[in-house]
Amino acid sequence: MATASTESPTPKSTTDVLTTDVSKKDTSTKNALPRDLAATNGVAGSVRVEIFDQVYNLRGSDADYIVQLAEYVDAKMRAVSEQTATVDSVRLAVLAALNIADEYHLMKRRFETPSPEARQRANKLASALDEVLEDTRRTG
Repeated sequence: MATASTESPTPKSTTDVLTTDVSKKDTSTKNALPRDLAATNGVAGSVRVEIFDQVYNLRGSDADYIVQLAEYVDAKMRAVSEQTATVDSVRLAVLAALNIADEYHLMKRRFETPSPEARQRANKLASALDEVLEDTRRTG
């Protein structure tokens, strides 16, 4: 499970990863740090997250968003690990990344291609606008 602790955010961008301090989680501890527990990791604005039993200190402008992303990636890696026989975390990360990329492209395609209903409504609105503009030109 991805977990995190935060310090005051000062970085430029949510996705800027300025520090990546990776360390193995103590496997004797089942539950990691709660979200609201502040850790002193020595880097201003850093967020400490745990993804697939690895701890990362990341920096970004929105700590809560970084935590959400880490939790999502952690869940994807755990789902892939349950479905495959591999124990190699790099392979699991690549498979999880492919699943996330697939989700992204499916959503992108869905939003780039309007539904037939949206297309029909847009045509009706365009026709109505054309009528209003034509009437305005006539009455001038």
